Amino acid sequence: MVSRTALIRTLITLLTVLFWAPVSMTATAQAAPAAAAAADCRALAPGASAAAERAIAAACAQVAADTWYTWGGGHGAQPGPTYGQVDPTDDASQHDPERRGFDCSGLVRYAYAQAAGSDILDGVASQQYYTHRAAARFTAAQGLAPLLPGDLLAYGSKQDLEHIAIYLGAGKMVEARQSGTKLMVSDVRLGNTYFGAVRVNTGQVTGNIHQTWGEDVWTKAEPRIAADRVYAFPYSTTIRVHCQKHAEMVSAEGYENDVWSYLPDYRAWVTNIYIQGPAWLEGVPDCRDNPPAP
Repeated sequence: MVSRTALIRTLITLLTVLFWAPVSMTATAQAAPAAAAAADCRALAPGASAAAERAIAAACAQVAADTWYTWGGGHGAQPGPTYGQVDPTDDASQHDPERRGFDCSGLVRYAYAQAAGSDILDGVASQQYYTHRAAARFTAAQGLAPLLPGDLLAYGSKQDLEHIAIYLGAGKMVEARQSGTKLMVSDVRLGNTYFGAVRVNTGQVTGNIHQTWGEDVWTKAEPRIAADRVYAFPYSTTIRVHCQKHAEMVSAEGYENDVWSYLPDYRAWVTNIYIQGPAWLEGVPDCRDNPPAP
């Protein structure tokens, strides 16, 4: 005959199993998508450099860790996940200050810092796309055919690039997409907002490297004030200068200068007033001797 005590113990055991089983199954179900995403997050085509492979591995490790997208995340003093901010244009970002993670450019910054061993892509999406470390650039019209794993995919307009992701190959990319989601592997979106791609040089950079100063400094399609705007430097930015020449006189910030420099990464000109250094940059050739590529 079964004792009352034994019966009670049996019932407690059964209730415990019934109570915990759904919780365990739910946890397993929640972990499954992250594990599946991590398994798919890798270089999916040959040809990537060793540095690009390292960048992909770093980004994919954050996917495997189930890391959150968080607006402004990843832009601390050092590359890495940080708590985000509320994006006033996005109600889904209300919890971002409680979530430690990355926004799109924060993830790219972290991945390539891990790849290069230094913080080579600090900045927002537009600064990363227009980096002076570009080894190659690709237009939207070229599609995915010339791309290799590790290339950066940019979205938006020439004047306002608003999103950036890392290409994996086979039509896939890893990205920090939007508030309320985790880092993810996605199909590459080649719609109207796809702007182009850039391949990052993680090694030594050659050429005439300079630094701008000021905020919201516009580059121009031609070396004159009334020319079409191309891109505005949001703040001090590292640039590569191809050549310089005398053109239209500019008066700004208490200075006057008629020298303009051509920036090959932007295919645009900027007045030398906003480039740190003398009015005529030392070591930079005259455009008459070294004209910009057509």
